[in-house]
Amino acid sequence: MSALNAILACPRCNNPLSDLRCGACQLDYPLIDDVPWLFADPEATRTDWRNRWQLALRELEASARAAGLALENSGSSATIRRLTTLQRGYQQQIPALQPLLKSLSLGQPADLTTDLALKTRLPPQAGLFSYEANVFRDWCWGDEENQMSLDACLDAIGDKSLKRMLVLGSGAGRLAYDLHESLNPELTVALDMNPYLAAITRQLSSGATVDLVEFPRAPVDGASVAIRRRLLAPHPSADGFHMVLADALRPPFQPGAFDLVVTPWLIDVVDVSPAEFIARLNPLIARGGMWLNHGSLAFAHPDPADCPDIEELKLLSEAQGFTQFNSWEERAPYLASPVSRHARQESIVTLSAIKSREAGELPKYQALPDWLAKGRQPVPLLPAFQTQAMTTRIHAFIMTLIDGKRTLKDIALVLEEQQLMTQADAEVAIRGFLIKMFEEAVQRGR
Repeated sequence: MSALNAILACPRCNNPLSDLRCGACQLDYPLIDDVPWLFADPEATRTDWRNRWQLALRELEASARAAGLALENSGSSATIRRLTTLQRGYQQQIPALQPLLKSLSLGQPADLTTDLALKTRLPPQAGLFSYEANVFRDWCWGDEENQMSLDACLDAIGDKSLKRMLVLGSGAGRLAYDLHESLNPELTVALDMNPYLAAITRQLSSGATVDLVEFPRAPVDGASVAIRRRLLAPHPSADGFHMVLADALRPPFQPGAFDLVVTPWLIDVVDVSPAEFIARLNPLIARGGMWLNHGSLAFAHPDPADCPDIEELKLLSEAQGFTQFNSWEERAPYLASPVSRHARQESIVTLSAIKSREAGELPKYQALPDWLAKGRQPVPLLPAFQTQAMTTRIHAFIMTLIDGKRTLKDIALVLEEQQLMTQADAEVAIRGFLIKMFEEAVQRGR
């Protein structure tokens, strides 16, 4: 790991690391299953992922129980076969996952407030298995998709000479692996924040195989509801391929560390504006190096100004020190599992640009404001908080009126008597609120 160690920096203070140690912060970053954990507070982040793993484990166990209960009440032989396959799949998945995630059972519990104060925060929607379909696409049945992505990236890179490459947000790792095998740089770093995906990438790129169960979203038949798959790479990766666990918005590398930074399906999913994201990429790349983005550009930022088209991305990149901007677009299948009816075609855009100058100085990235992370400043009375406070009070009041005797119209009349809203408006609002509560109760099986 000498080539990797030579370019690492502390995600807290940005000073160079020495054998994963930051002298300024007096902190040793852990190396777990040969993967450096380079979060600002690795133990707190590990605790968060461990909690998510425990939640996912409980959900798998609950799914297995639900399939078993449904099986007890089934009469059709076809239904029995399907539910038996499904139950067995869940039962097989749990022991298959546990070796991959064994590192999450270790470590001492950390104070999550420390993690927040250090501006490291896992996205609330990021479950361990949010990208489960990508794992099977990358390493089992997705040869066509994988080859199209590789070809598009290689065409963009051309004959550019590379020594060090970073794939930022590498996911299940196949594109990073394929680029490393095709370009043969001295060093390729695949960076992701998900330890499950990192474990998959590390094991398969080292030549090991992994057996997991695929649960297609829309199985083509009853036998396809749960299919045991063997995941493997074409061959072990060449020397110089490394996995790093870190936050893509706080990449732990020294300035100018890479000749090429690839951001696959990333620029449109991070929680900062495209302008800020591009500005944060700039310091990672040596002058004359390349930034390459590959993905569908499905922006969904709350601010419409942060959902740019390709021409706007060109202007944003030029403003942040990049020139020679080029783009290519190609229709391609996406997550087209052969055992699922759910698949789609996407227009995949490949962008490339060359770094010609340094970007302007950026403020330190904050996942949360100080009043929330550190808790030492007054909590601002934001309009959203005021609205939520009123909504919560009304909902709590409605719940106190549910006694098993009042009808929906009776509850609405009480709200009118309290001068909160008219009975007609209250009836509509209460019905919507109770529908949501009822649906959530049904989904939880209660």
